[in-house]
Amino acid sequence: MINFRFRRFLSGSAPFIPGAAAILLAIAIVLAPEASFKASLAGLTLWWTLVFPALLPFLILSEMLSASGFVHGIGVLLEPLMKRCFRLPGAGGWTLVLGLTAGFPAGAGGVMQLHKQGDITDKEAGRLAAIVHYASPVTLLIVVGTAFLHSPAAGYALLVIHWLSGLAAGILSAGFNGSRRITSSIQQESDPSLTGGTPHTKKASLPRRIHQAAADARSRDGRGFGKVLGESVSSAVQNLMIVGGYMIMFAVVVSIVTRLFPQLPALVTASMLEIHLGARSMTSATAGPEGFVIGGLLGPALLSAGLAWSGICAQLQALTVLKAANVRFLPFTAVRLVHGLIAFVLTILLWTPLLHIQSAVLPVLAGSPPAALPQAGLALNIWTLSPQILGLQTLLVTLLLLLSAAVKLFTSNRRPSG
Repeated sequence: MINFRFRRFLSGSAPFIPGAAAILLAIAIVLAPEASFKASLAGLTLWWTLVFPALLPFLILSEMLSASGFVHGIGVLLEPLMKRCFRLPGAGGWTLVLGLTAGFPAGAGGVMQLHKQGDITDKEAGRLAAIVHYASPVTLLIVVGTAFLHSPAAGYALLVIHWLSGLAAGILSAGFNGSRRITSSIQQESDPSLTGGTPHTKKASLPRRIHQAAADARSRDGRGFGKVLGESVSSAVQNLMIVGGYMIMFAVVVSIVTRLFPQLPALVTASMLEIHLGARSMTSATAGPEGFVIGGLLGPALLSAGLAWSGICAQLQALTVLKAANVRFLPFTAVRLVHGLIAFVLTILLWTPLLHIQSAVLPVLAGSPPAALPQAGLALNIWTLSPQILGLQTLLVTLLLLLSAAVKLFTSNRRPSG
């Protein structure tokens, strides 16, 4: 009875919580306007010089590829991997690549495109969004590795651990949902009319199935190239404006919480709330960047866990993009927590070996200016890295396709002949 009343109280008071939080935030800003202004300016600089130029081309590309049917064609090839390892429809394979190479909220944007087209359900959108939520390679390689740590090799080590731990967390979360069926995929197989296909699509050859999936997706979208391009740009800019608002607001929140609770370490507060500010706090603590890289394993492990957690700010950014899919906060956050724990353990195990990887793989990073915050010239470096990030996407697609083929071969060999 008490539990029922408590839940009823929570459900009744939930609509008033955002308003109360906004009032408290406004009061805190009024009491310390100068500090709040500096914090908001730092958040704005971070968004404009790093996040906006890094994510804009990939958000546009994601929506255009989804509308063209390319995502669905690749999804046919990635279907064994996505179904067997992540228990999700094959079309989600491209969003996994997008999340790995473009970071949040690009992955969430790709998930939302699939949801709008009816390729995944609300539950599948929530699970897929949690799996494809990664920090951008630009953040790990340029900002954390080069600007904060002055060590591109450390950036590569963090990136590899970030990807491996994220994939492990996705497979683990799929295991917890093992009893759930892949609703949309099963329905599409039993009723091909849901995807606009013919009853013989499943029996067709692989090239024909790829062509049919892409053609069906283009038919359902129905927009011309000019309209797709215009709406893709508009949607990408709108999503990035939301991201910028969150970053500025949370920069102020971090400043306020740090002043109100000085006994809390600044790096803990920043890491829990905002990923970029948290990484800067961790790497600038005590021994400095050089000591952080070559010292003990605890610092890099905590940094890796913080990057995997990504901060409440980044999580809310993704959930805002996914608002129409009714994605729930707690399951999404639970996967982020698992990602962080796995990243912590993998950093302890792999940090020293991975540091021996030469930074010459991406020579342009060596000339990036070391700074506590991204400088205006860093935006130019990000744009020049776009072809390399696209190449990284191509490499990841190839690797995932090979892995999907291996999963298909392995599972087909295990099936009983009778």
